[in-house]
Amino acid sequence: MNKRAFDVVLVGMALFAMFFGAGNLIFPPYMGFLSGSVWSLALLGFLITGIGMPLMGIIAAARAGGTIEHLAGRVGPRFARVLSIVVILAIGPLLAIPRTAATTFEMGFRPSLPWVSPVVASIIFFTITLIFSLNQSTVVDKIGKFLTPFLLVTLVWIILKGVLSPIGPLTEGIVENPFSSGFREGYQTMDAMASIVFAEIIIAALIFKGYKNVRDQVKLASFAGLIAATGLGLVYGGLMYLGATSRTLFAADIERTTLLINIAYGIMGNAGKVALGLAVSLACLTTSIGLTATVGDYFNGISKGKLRYKPIVIATVLFSGVFATVGVTKIVQIAVPLLVMVYPVAIILIILTIIGRRAIHRVVYTGAVIGALATSVFDAFTAAGLPITPINDLLSYIPLAQAGFPWILPAVIGGMIGGVVKGLEKG
Repeated sequence: MNKRAFDVVLVGMALFAMFFGAGNLIFPPYMGFLSGSVWSLALLGFLITGIGMPLMGIIAAARAGGTIEHLAGRVGPRFARVLSIVVILAIGPLLAIPRTAATTFEMGFRPSLPWVSPVVASIIFFTITLIFSLNQSTVVDKIGKFLTPFLLVTLVWIILKGVLSPIGPLTEGIVENPFSSGFREGYQTMDAMASIVFAEIIIAALIFKGYKNVRDQVKLASFAGLIAATGLGLVYGGLMYLGATSRTLFAADIERTTLLINIAYGIMGNAGKVALGLAVSLACLTTSIGLTATVGDYFNGISKGKLRYKPIVIATVLFSGVFATVGVTKIVQIAVPLLVMVYPVAIILIILTIIGRRAIHRVVYTGAVIGALATSVFDAFTAAGLPITPINDLLSYIPLAQAGFPWILPAVIGGMIGGVVKGLEKG
């Protein structure tokens, strides 16, 4: 294997590990559990937001210039700055990083080491995160070389045994629309948002390896993203099938973390519980390291070095460590409204950039984003338990709203209006 191919594989494995964190473990089995015999439809929806969008996000961000602000800059510099800060904080210390530690405690520590408190578990988890992420230039190599192989071996062991010897039969599920449910559940992985941020650290890693040409960076980042997407797809499919085969074994209101623990125990007994704890710890740790490094790199960049990388990383770890003690369920509940509002915007930006960043005018980007936000904001209020009933009733008449995608048509119309406005200006 030549140096270029080796570098692509190494970066691709690191990217897989950074993507594959808490949400990627607990959400696919839960969707399989709810969908039952039609789990493949839920998987299809989940793969679009859990794999398709992240892969496109890596490519789009690399094409746009390597950062989220380049990607969102087609709408406007102020919008780009606000969106980038919101996304960085969401996938960083406010939601995703604390969730990785909380999930590690609930699934890695508590089942096997019940005497370990959430505070002690958080200290251990974030000490390791800090050690790996402090050295900005080598974080990707460390993840790819040391943590990813252990993670993959453990997951493959559990999934293969569960597929070859299912713990239960496939029966009818309880979701009305498995595809849209899987699509929206894929939001919770936060990977589409993470991808447009991870692109920056991947590009930086390629530059450290000597790839200075922008075209080479885009090409190699795209191949690395494809490697990560392939690995994610195989694992997601396996985990969702395991959840589907457990449909008749557990109560309908079972929590996501408890479900996965019980599945592992049903497949391999106590050995499965220990193996799952190891897999969760590694998966969450790799994501925490990648996100912490990304947060440090971002705020160091936008402050033009006034905020130094290492102090930002330390502050991120300290805040996340405290917030992690509230538990996975609470963090997921907090995340839903924000994700429902921001995810459609991220998807719009990714798709338009893939179609043709230079060929599509700024007003088209702006119109499409405004159209998506016009509905996703009210979806966010509803998800937060603060529905505005009259507006929700009106939005329910929009095509695809019943399937869970009320933002698609307004985004298309907004983009078309932007195109018409630009055409009139030329005329």
